[in-house]
Amino acid sequence: MISRVTLLLCGLLACLSLPALAADDGELNDLRTELTSPQWQLVRNDELRHIKTYARLEEGKRLRSFRAEGLMDASLDAMARVYTDVDNMPRWYWETREAKLLKKVSDREYIYYMRFNAPLNLPDRDAVFRAVIEPYTAKRGYMQITVKALPDYLPPKEGLVRVVAQDLFAKFTPVGKDKVFFETEGYVDPGGKVPAWTINFVQKRVPYLIMVSLLRMAQNKEYAEASGPTAYTFRE
Repeated sequence: MISRVTLLLCGLLACLSLPALAADDGELNDLRTELTSPQWQLVRNDELRHIKTYARLEEGKRLRSFRAEGLMDASLDAMARVYTDVDNMPRWYWETREAKLLKKVSDREYIYYMRFNAPLNLPDRDAVFRAVIEPYTAKRGYMQITVKALPDYLPPKEGLVRVVAQDLFAKFTPVGKDKVFFETEGYVDPGGKVPAWTINFVQKRVPYLIMVSLLRMAQNKEYAEASGPTAYTFRE
């Protein structure tokens, strides 16, 4: 049985109050067996919340890539406000202990720091990420945020393991006035000595938990009814 397992995400990766779910022996055995297909395989289909998650093993990578998608009952602006509000990421991003903005490069780019809980006697993880925003345009039809880890941006911190890789995107496609088809896809390597099957277990569950928590935040009045100026450009 596993209680909490390390991962950021995808960039995934952001502190969810929900506990990590334990897996039965059959599921753990399945995760110990590596995927052999480069095709996306359905992991979870939540028909009630309209959320699906997928995994696949890409050539040359020891860990699974992840994908999550869902029709969210929130506006593009509310979703984008939540996603770019770095200081409040510990309120919704899974197992995040700390998040802070390091540099606002422009109204379409920013660099931020995150620290994540790790289980039991494993050292916590930290990471620096660069996020680039492609604003929504009528021609493009969506807004997208691309996130990439910058492991050498800050010196290593004592007692922490630096996340070595995170490449992901979050895509926001408006569907009507107050719905967004949200997609996120990427790959995360939290660094250090952690069994691959343990990380894969997290990657199997965490994208779904983050999707649910992101939606809840976007439906909060502070984001859903916000009308003031935004720190970044979401639309052109």
